[in-house]
Amino acid sequence: MLRLFLCLVGLILALRIQSTAAESDYQESLHLQPLPLGALLASFAFRSNESVTSFGNQNFRFFPRSLGQILQHSNTKELHLRFSTGRWNADTWGARPWQGKKEGGTGVELWAWIDAGDDEESFHKWTTLTQSLSGLFCASLNFVDSTRTTRPVRSFSPEGHHEVSKDHLHLLHGVLPGEVVCTENLTPFLKLLPCKGKAGIASLLDGHKVFDASWQSMSIDVRPVCPTGADECHIEILQTIDMVLDIERAKRPRDNPIPRPFPADQLSCDESKPYHSHDTCYPKESTEEIGWSIEEVFGRKIPGACPLIDEEWKPLCLHVPHERKVYVPFGAFEVKNPPSESTEYRCYHFRPEEVFNLEVTPQKLNTQLKLPHEPLRAERTIVGHGAANGGIRTILTNPSPLEPVQLVYFENLPWFMRPFIHTLKADITSSSPSSPPNNTYTPSNWQVIKEMYYVPAIDRQRGTQLELLLSIPASSTVTLTYDFEKAILRYTEYPPDANRGFNVAPAVIKVLNQTYTTITTHRSISDLSVASIGLREGTRDGNVYIRTTSLLLTLPTPDFSMPYNVIILTSTVMALAFGSIFNLLVRRFVGADEAPGYDLRGFRDRVGGRLVRIRDRFRGRKAEKVD
Repeated sequence: MLRLFLCLVGLILALRIQSTAAESDYQESLHLQPLPLGALLASFAFRSNESVTSFGNQNFRFFPRSLGQILQHSNTKELHLRFSTGRWNADTWGARPWQGKKEGGTGVELWAWIDAGDDEESFHKWTTLTQSLSGLFCASLNFVDSTRTTRPVRSFSPEGHHEVSKDHLHLLHGVLPGEVVCTENLTPFLKLLPCKGKAGIASLLDGHKVFDASWQSMSIDVRPVCPTGADECHIEILQTIDMVLDIERAKRPRDNPIPRPFPADQLSCDESKPYHSHDTCYPKESTEEIGWSIEEVFGRKIPGACPLIDEEWKPLCLHVPHERKVYVPFGAFEVKNPPSESTEYRCYHFRPEEVFNLEVTPQKLNTQLKLPHEPLRAERTIVGHGAANGGIRTILTNPSPLEPVQLVYFENLPWFMRPFIHTLKADITSSSPSSPPNNTYTPSNWQVIKEMYYVPAIDRQRGTQLELLLSIPASSTVTLTYDFEKAILRYTEYPPDANRGFNVAPAVIKVLNQTYTTITTHRSISDLSVASIGLREGTRDGNVYIRTTSLLLTLPTPDFSMPYNVIILTSTVMALAFGSIFNLLVRRFVGADEAPGYDLRGFRDRVGGRLVRIRDRFRGRKAEKVD
């Protein structure tokens, strides 16, 4: 009996130790930030860790086994995968979350560091990686071939601590700007989580809400991390989903999503207008913040915290002024940041068995939280006319009145766009009529393009890669322009919707050494009042990433009805000619009287006799032989 009791005590202690160690290996958080014009930014983050020894032995606990085996098979040391839709409105919403590091271009974007001996071996492993991820995430990553793969030099840097020599680490980058992101990509994303979207904040990720957002980005980052003072490094996977929801649209019921006009007695009219009457109403501008709740916006409540996180972890934070009234269920624990902080927010802790809902009431606020601004504004378009030539124009604006901006500009062009680098030109203009005292530059003496890395395209084998190190003075705008030639494709290389155009990948802009802060990357993860994940990597360096919108290129498109007509006409002529010649060569033509055994009168008598037998059979008579 005593032995059984000791065994039970040892088992309980072992499970307790294992659960305690596991609690520090998985964390999740949700940040909610109201934005102007009735928008809401929701940032989901999920982080899991696995020791390097356990990862090498395929002893996975929280790290997804399906993804881990793909990384081991392709010898991938660091992975970054992005699924993005929509366009971030920087003029209204301010700076991008995570300093733009968790955002990709429109469609699917992938870059990874692969351990290989040479470029040929690295590309072979890259192909293995893309094809495996294509099946795992139900995406078209298997179409990332050599024409869509580049090797950036300065645009991306490793975020992990790698023990492998840099000579054996090969960076490869691929993008599919025409990929449509949908629920088929969200479902595999949720299956990688320990709670599988059944508990915790992941239960709010419904495809109808995620893909109804004005802007949405999903990211997966895998990297090796060696914490200071730790005995062993670990492999970290960070999964994030950021989306901007329209509150009024998200609050519509799913069974009746069509907006309908309010009754006349519920309209708020401005009666000071001279044309106000019983049948004329001018809408009165509301001075109150829109009220909302988690259940109204996401369609459901949080069924409880994920039981795998730390008991003291606060998985939800709300970025609103302290004067805003917020209601939470009884039992939830709230922590506000100190009043001296420039940004006001509050975080909530709730237990796994408690259903959590957060309600923010309509209220007129005396203070408004200031949204940070981006250090650079970018706009990229295709110019020119005609089916043979065109041009690219990129407008880069530095809104800072004091400091210049240095950036790395990266473009990946398809092989059928043949740029003329000798036409590359950078024009600089001042954005403000009065320059600050320390701004002593003139457009003639300021060097905009510091360095350039250019890899020309090879038809049907490799695309064009262009990287520029630029410097933009304060309160100035730089316009980059160059011309290109459009190649003529084979008719088998056109897609089914050829008249729509061809997608051109967005440009990637890396703004160097910026110190501004964003909504979810402004404090350390060790702060008790912040429950976000990956905040340390937001402050690890000051680089900010901005991606332009994708472009649509029109190429000379043939009339595909003409090949169809030619095929039909050719087939008809060939059939007629072949049939006639075949009959002349094979068949023998003779007269009717020369045919052996051919007697017209005998044939007629035989047919008549058969008809008489059939008639007599129906009449019940005995069939007689007819001569």
